[in-house]
Amino acid sequence: MTLVRHGGAAGAAVIGRTLFDYADELAVEVPTSCRRAGRCHECVVEVSAGLEALGPRAAAESFLRGPWRLACQAALVRDDVEIAFAPLRRRTRIVTLGGARGVREHAPAVTRRGDGVWRGGERIDDYRGRILGAAIDLGTTTVVLDLVDLETGESVETVAFENPQRFGGSDVMTRISYEAEAGRGALQGAAIAAIDREIRALARRRRFARRAIYEFVVAANSTMRDVLFGYDVQSIGQRPYKSTVEAEWRAGARAGTALHADAWALGLRANRRAAAYGLPLIASHVGADAAACLLAIDIENRGGETVMLVDMGTNTEVVAASGDRIVAASCPAGPAFEGGLVEFGMPAADGAIESVTLESSGESSGESAGGAFSFRVIGGGPPEGMCGSGLIDLLAELRRHGVMTAKGVFAADRRRFAIPVAAERGIRFSKEDASNLGQAKAANYCGQYIVLRELGVDPAEVDRLFLAGGFATYVDAPNAAAIGLLAPVPPERVVKAGNAAIAGARIALLSEPARHRLERLVETVEHVELETAPDFFDLFVDGCQFKPMPERVAAPAAGRERAARRRTA
Repeated sequence: MTLVRHGGAAGAAVIGRTLFDYADELAVEVPTSCRRAGRCHECVVEVSAGLEALGPRAAAESFLRGPWRLACQAALVRDDVEIAFAPLRRRTRIVTLGGARGVREHAPAVTRRGDGVWRGGERIDDYRGRILGAAIDLGTTTVVLDLVDLETGESVETVAFENPQRFGGSDVMTRISYEAEAGRGALQGAAIAAIDREIRALARRRRFARRAIYEFVVAANSTMRDVLFGYDVQSIGQRPYKSTVEAEWRAGARAGTALHADAWALGLRANRRAAAYGLPLIASHVGADAAACLLAIDIENRGGETVMLVDMGTNTEVVAASGDRIVAASCPAGPAFEGGLVEFGMPAADGAIESVTLESSGESSGESAGGAFSFRVIGGGPPEGMCGSGLIDLLAELRRHGVMTAKGVFAADRRRFAIPVAAERGIRFSKEDASNLGQAKAANYCGQYIVLRELGVDPAEVDRLFLAGGFATYVDAPNAAAIGLLAPVPPERVVKAGNAAIAGARIALLSEPARHRLERLVETVEHVELETAPDFFDLFVDGCQFKPMPERVAAPAAGRERAARRRTA
């Protein structure tokens, strides 16, 4: 009997049934708000096997490519091919605010005065028993939403889920191209629908009316932020990689790069007078998420310390501050450490191997590691794949035990690429996986190296290295430094900042003055385009190798003189 599978569950293949029918049968949660009419575009699923057994795409699916289908439209036309599918949304691990410190003042833009709700000098509603706001970190891979009580400053609940825009590509450049091909609106609509769905679920769980939400504050990279607010993002994908918002600001046509919009007009179903605020971007691809991180770590009040922020993700941002300078760069790392381009890679969701240890027996080969792997799985169940932190551990262990060379070649036999990691589930790691991870790592390597060099600071001179983002929160810092993913800053100076982007968005939600300070701060940050460094290509090639970054980064003379004067002052 031919089967249709989701995970470990399966049903018999029957011509004419849709994947949504099987989702019902197999108790798979697939979202929809149009009663399966193909209008809401929420029921996107990934078909990992048997795509040829499904009928051609309907008109409602014209915005999808590759293995992506709408579950309500994808009907079986063959019953002789096994099909495997999974919904786009998976419940991911929520990353807490971690070590972020930031501004803690309570001065929201929306307040209660007597029996009214006010924004500034305008009464916008009658008091309904609660005044709520939502801080949102719209990441390329993961979305985090923190519902906050604006009267008390307390978080009501925080939820996280996979970004439903993944059907448009796994990185920002691919999504920009998708927008050009498919037309504006599909990516924005997918994000808005997902946020609305989470708010609807929160309202049911917490028993509040959605009209009690009066404000949204959004942190996101330049592309994701502008897509959400309905702006054309094509200019971000072309030199000089500036958004239309940034270009207008630099031309004097805007007061800053922050965005303001009517939340209802965007499609966010809250109070009809709710406002949406997009945090300011810094420059180019160094977006509002990086700006939010600066707010979260309170970079303005660092007490003379030299600090560096590394916000790891599909697009990594590096910001370093020393003396009176702040320098930032964007690193197009790609999705390899977040579930893409690695055969058994996956986001940090239930079923992901998050840490790996190799117990060596003193032998190694290209097909086995000469010892036993032990690993920890998110959720405690059987492993389904490996997330970024587990991949970093695996790479470090393979290098430490001589199983793999610095160039990602398995030492004993170059022709044998696979290494069993969880043999009973068929999870393996190949030379091609290592190559893709090496290129993703090289982007991070170049960003940190060039930013530090621009400041005239060696890694050992960094007083605090803040690691931000859901991925970085669970990274073993010594292992990451061992393969060159992180600068070799002394481990005791590494601070896990948790999801600093959502922390910064929350601070901005609760403090209007903090927003204004951040808007001024981002204008002082020096942006470095990595590709303009004369030795960028050489650094990138070197960074592809799984070896530590040099302890000296050969800072330019001017920068090193500034650093020396600062240390002797």
